[in-house]
Amino acid sequence: MWMYLGLLAALFLGLHNLCKKHAVQGNEVFPVLLGTLIAGFLVILPFYLGSVFYPTTTKEIGFYIEPISWSTHGFIFIKSMIMAASWILAYQALKHLPLTIVTPIRSAGPFFTFIGAIFIYNEAPNTYQWMGFFMIILSVLLYSKIGKKEGIHFKSNKWIFAIIAATFLGASSGLYDKFLVQTLLLNPQTLQFWFCLYTILILILILSITWFPYAQKRRDFKFRWSIPAVGILLQTADYFYFKALQDPEALIMLLSAIKRSQIIIAVVLGGLLFKEKNKRKKLIPLAGIMIGVFLILYS
Repeated sequence: MWMYLGLLAALFLGLHNLCKKHAVQGNEVFPVLLGTLIAGFLVILPFYLGSVFYPTTTKEIGFYIEPISWSTHGFIFIKSMIMAASWILAYQALKHLPLTIVTPIRSAGPFFTFIGAIFIYNEAPNTYQWMGFFMIILSVLLYSKIGKKEGIHFKSNKWIFAIIAATFLGASSGLYDKFLVQTLLLNPQTLQFWFCLYTILILILILSITWFPYAQKRRDFKFRWSIPAVGILLQTADYFYFKALQDPEALIMLLSAIKRSQIIIAVVLGGLLFKEKNKRKKLIPLAGIMIGVFLILYS
């Protein structure tokens, strides 16, 4: 069951990436990110209020937000800091790079997750999983050569390093999620509510220095329908992801790989909607990544 939940998460993540590309075009990254988080937070807020004032009803529908200890709040705040840094880097890179380059690099996340899952959680990949893993990495390297034809040189472009760092932090957060869900026994909605709140506070602090004091920046900001859509789609994807992770049999290395299937939506639809270059050539490494994901699932 957890694999199907992972595929649902991938579906909503793919749609989330398309909306995110639309939201950041011509906009400052930080206010867009704050807007998406606030939209997502407003989706979860009624469940928190219901848990406070109507706990019985909220428990019956399966969306009860549990009271947690201060130490657990601290663990969630650490996740918020990791993901805030990852998102800031990823949004900046997405603003300056084609979606069909950014998304495949992000798909290398399973590389870091594989290593962490082996050494931290003692998850043991078999032969097919290793084959799939290397297929994904080689396909991402092939994307780097295609990217040069669009004037994107991977060795000198700082946004490439930004998206690689964002990928590493995102993978670290994925490994941390397993600890939060399976060790601390947090349910999805409790983790989502407090994580979202703390990340909003972190971004407000950053914006109070970089954006709020500047009137011209505020005037240049363009609100788009895709900004709240990003937040809603992300919360939906996270819910299915955390539900999958609740299963004691769920392997974070495989779940991370399953989520990479979001690139079908991002590369195919993104290339058509945003008129990006070399779409046909990008289908070759895309096929390689999908074969890698298939090998991991098949195993």
